[in-house]
Amino acid sequence: MRWKQFLTPVKSFDTDQARKYMADKSSEEFTILDVRQPREYEAGHIPGAKLVPLPDLTERLNEIDPQKPTMVY
Repeated sequence: MRWKQFLTPVKSFDTDQARKYMADKSSEEFTILDVRQPREYEAGHIPGAKLVPLPDLTERLNEIDPQKPTMVY
């Protein structure tokens, strides 16, 4: 288990704050992680978001760059 991830500070954003954060950075500077189910993702998602359904997250943590901030929705 990658236990250090649980020691990283977490900040909550509202929609407007998230939009501003994304507008102020290039898409390579952060990861957008969509933890919904595939049908929800297919119905609509934030462009560039990576789909990793919440039940699969523990097994797929290696797909997320730990060096970049990650926005989860």
